[in-house]
Formats: sequence, C-alpha cells, structure tokens
Amino acid sequence: MKHANRRDFGQLQDADVDLEEQVRVLACELDEALEQQIATSEVLRAISNSPGELDLIFRTMLANAIRICNANFGALFRFEDGAVRAAAMLGVPPAFVEFWQRGPYRPGPQTALGRVMRTQRTVHISDVRMAPAYLEREPIFVAAVELGGFRTILNVPMLKNDELIGVFAIYRQEVCPFSDKQVALVSSFAAQAVVAVENARLFNELRESLQQQTATADMLKVISRSSFDLQTVLNALVESAARLCDAEMAAIMRPRGSTFDCAANYGFSQDMIGLFTAKPVSSGRGTLAGRTTSEGRTIHIPDVLADPNYTYVEGQKVAGYRTMLGVPLLREGMPIGVVVLVRKLARPFTQRQIELVTTFADQAVIAIESVRLFEGIQEKSHQLAEASQHKSQFLANMSHELRTPLNAILGYTELILDNAYGEPPEKVCAVLARVQSNAKHLLGLINDVLDLSKIEAGQLVLTLSDYSFKNVVHTVFSAVEPLAKEKKLAFKVELRPDLPPGHGDERRLTQVLLNLVGNAIKFTDAGEVAIKAFSGDGSFNVTVRDTGPGISATDQAKLFQEFQQADNSITKKKGGTGLGLTISKRIIEMHGGRIWVDSSPGNGSTFSFTIPTRVEQQAGPS
Repeated sequence: MKHANRRDFGQLQDADVDLEEQVRVLACELDEALEQQIATSEVLRAISNSPGELDLIFRTMLANAIRICNANFGALFRFEDGAVRAAAMLGVPPAFVEFWQRGPYRPGPQTALGRVMRTQRTVHISDVRMAPAYLEREPIFVAAVELGGFRTILNVPMLKNDELIGVFAIYRQEVCPFSDKQVALVSSFAAQAVVAVENARLFNELRESLQQQTATADMLKVISRSSFDLQTVLNALVESAARLCDAEMAAIMRPRGSTFDCAANYGFSQDMIGLFTAKPVSSGRGTLAGRTTSEGRTIHIPDVLADPNYTYVEGQKVAGYRTMLGVPLLREGMPIGVVVLVRKLARPFTQRQIELVTTFADQAVIAIESVRLFEGIQEKSHQLAEASQHKSQFLANMSHELRTPLNAILGYTELILDNAYGEPPEKVCAVLARVQSNAKHLLGLINDVLDLSKIEAGQLVLTLSDYSFKNVVHTVFSAVEPLAKEKKLAFKVELRPDLPPGHGDERRLTQVLLNLVGNAIKFTDAGEVAIKAFSGDGSFNVTVRDTGPGISATDQAKLFQEFQQADNSITKKKGGTGLGLTISKRIIEMHGGRIWVDSSPGNGSTFSFTIPTRVEQQAGPS
C-alpha cells in the first residue's frame, strides 16, 4: 500500500513539473507575441507619422528586427537597374559601411542578394564561411566576413506586385541560425517596408504635385503683377525652376544670330556670366541650347563628360556642371529660347521635374509674348497718336486757310447784294444768293472740322457766363423756322415758365441745339419737329423730337462717333460730314452732362440731353 501511495505522489510531482514547464513556455510565447506586437505598432506608427521619411521608417524597422531576433546588425537594400544600394544600415561595422559607399553593387548569382534577386525568395545562410560564394571568394562575401565579421545571414525579399524592390536583411556574428518565428517576423517587416515605400512614393508625388501647383500659381501671380516687367518674370522663373528641380543653376537663353544671350540666370558665378560675353554660347549642336532649338524638343544630357557631342567645354570647366536639361520656349511651334537647368553631380532629372520645367517654359513664352504684344501696341499707339496729331494740325491749318478766302467770298457777295457796287441784274442776284447759301453751308462744315480738331487737341475751351436757356431756344427757333416752313413742317416749342437762369457757354449750347434741330428738320419730310425744355434737380433737360424715318439700333451705336452717320439711303441723300453730333456730345460732356437718342425705324427720333443748370468748371474728357 505504501508503494502505491509513493507511485501516485511521484506521478503528481511529474505532472506539476510538466504544468510549470507549459506555463513557462506559454509565458515566453506570450512575451514574444507581445514584444512583436509592440514592435509592429512602433513600425506602423513611424509609417503613419512620417510617410515621406523612409530613412527614419527603415531604421525603426531594423532596430526592432535586430532587437527581437537577437541579431548584431541589419540593412535594407533597394534595387535600381539591376544594381543594389544600401538604403539604410543600423549597427553595421564602419569598414563594411565604407565598402558599400563606393557605389551601387551588382551581386553575383551565388551571393545572398544575388539569390534573392534570382528567386525572389528568402535566403537564410547559417554560416557564410561555408557558403559557395565565400569559398569562391565573391568580393561581397569576403568583405562581409573580413570587414563585418558576418557568420549567419537572413535576407527577405521586398515584393510589390511580384516585383522585387528590395531586401530586408539581418546578420549575426556567430553561427546561430534564425528561428522560423524570427524569419516570419522579418518577413512581416519586409512587407511593411514595401507599404512604407509605396506610401512614401504617393506622399512624395502628392507633395511634388502640390509644390508644382503652388509654384505655377506663384509664377502666374508674378506674371500678372509684373506682366510688362519681363526681366522680373524671367528671374523669378529660373529661380523657381532651379529650386523645385534641385538644380544648382538655371538660365534662359535667347537666340541672337548664331549665338545665344543669357536673358536670365540663377546660381551662375560672375566668371560664368563673363564667359557668356567673352565666348557666347553657339547655336550649333555642340551646346545644349543649340541642340534644343535646332531639334525643337527637350534635350536631357545625364553627363556632359560622357556626351561626345557636347563641345562647350569652357562652360563646363568654369561652372563645373555635369547633368544638363534644356527645354525649348516654343511660340507657334518655333523655338524662341531655351530654359536650361544644370547640376554639378551626374544626377539625371526625373520625368516630373522635366514636366515642371516644361510648364515654366510655357509661362515664359506667355510672358515674352505679352511683352512683345504690349510693346507692339505701344508702338502702334504712339504712331496713331502722332498721326492723329498730324491730322488735327492739318485740319486746323486747312480750316483756317479755307475760312479766310471763304469769308472774303461771303463778304463781297453781301456787298454786291446790298448794292454797294450798284444794283445788279435780277439773274445775277439769284446766282449770288445761291453762292451765299452754299458758302455759308461750306463755312459751317469748316467750322465743324475746326471744332473737332480743337477737341482732339484739347484746345476747345468753354466760355462760362450767365445765360437764359429760354433765349437759347428762341435763337435756334428763329434761325431754323424758315427751313421748317419751306418743308411745310409743324415746328413746336414747349418751354416751362419756371426755367431758372443758367451758367455755362451760351454760344456752344446754342450750337448743340441748332445742330439737333437742324438735323431733325433735314431728315423729316412730313409731320413735325418739337423742342421741349424743362428743369429739375439742378439740371436743364432738353429734347428734340421729330417724325422722321427713325434710326436702327445698329446705327444708333455709332451716331456720336466722328465722321459716322446712320447707314441708309436717306442719310446719304441728305449729306453731311457726320461731325455735328460728335461735337455736340463733347460740348455737353464738357458741361458735365450727357446726350442720347431714343429711336426705332419708322417711329421718328428723340434726341435728349441734360446739363447742370450752373456749370462752374469745365469737365475733363470722359
């Protein structure tokens, strides 16, 4: 019985030991899982907080992988054009870091990196010294062992849509293979690294896009603010292009004969600017500017020292540039210049940078074209102003020259009709009356031309004094009533009895009203012509209404322009110079008033104007 009890007790003790071991194992697994979760959270937080800072994210991943997997150091490699470069390293011995800094490395097929590239699978080497690549003295493996003390390697591929973009690697300096859990952990970090790379790409593209949009908007602001200051626009453009495209220097070259002038530059030394003068850039294919304009397209030279066609060696020696980009300024498909960007290192420009410079080139063309058109308009305006001045001077001179003999003709005609030289025959009197009538008509036309020339020269001045608008109306009525009677037209005048005294140029206002009433009678063959005048709100309001043929809306738009008349057969039949209404409009505006017409074909016309009752100062041109 005693032996049975002892056996049972021993079994219970063994069971307790097994249970304790299971608890310990579970506790360890729980600790490992918790540690991995914490590490994963740190990595995800780094990705979230710093989407564009890959170096920080990679170092965070490597630190957690090295710590959890009990490794000595780690590295993250990226593949570019079949070569490998170290994107991040943590804890790696300095001698081995220096080895990688010599430049991109093309791994052999038996190296760990070469095998990952070939198979796109995880490569786990327990002892590097026993690997075939080391035994074959592959340089990278020899360097890893002799410079870095590598013994165990774990390389996990970074795959994006079945495309290998990199390798996540950790190392031990002792022969100690990594466990399956550790391999799985590193694989998860590799997957997260791919996510980080893609996020960074999208983030950087978005940032570049925003920078480009901002730069474009800023350039448009510069162009709008300094649209006719071309130098300011071009200087701002080359500076923005260089800054956004990470170039040390930029310039805009404009062709002049067989060479180029530097229209604007950023970052070039005084020696280089002096070289542009001492040895101008040739338009031949040996220069970037010459090649770009001759081909009419963007030219990208990754390294001028490796380009046999590049011959402007003086510029390269002075400025020390290696990579060059030339984008043509195209106007209607023809090159009018080149935007040039250069880098001192052999580092090609990206496609997005080339697109940005192309946008800037288009803006430069807009600025250059705007200034060219503006200068052309200025030149034309100057020529027109000069021609107008000559025309006004000619009209003024001719008017004076014509009016002098015409006044003599009128004077002698009146003397003859007044029997100053004896009583002329009746037939002679009839002829002289026609001469007198036509001479007065011609004198009126000459006076109109003279008034117009004075208006254009700014020499027409009002003579302001007190007057009675009632007297103005009666003067006009007396002058034109015979014409109305001759055409058998009713001629009406409606004046308010409370018209106040006015202050203005009575003679010029009489001229305006006489012109409006004279036109109304001239163009009305039946019916009536009526003048109406009243005052209100400190103004005289005057209308001249007729029952003539009316005026179309199209013709109304040009009535008050000089030498313009309503374009119809009646107007052509009646004649006239088309100056009366232009002069009338200017006189009314000089009084601070306005003039307009209401009319439609077949319904007659009503010309109206309003002027202040008292004009104390002549108004300027409207």
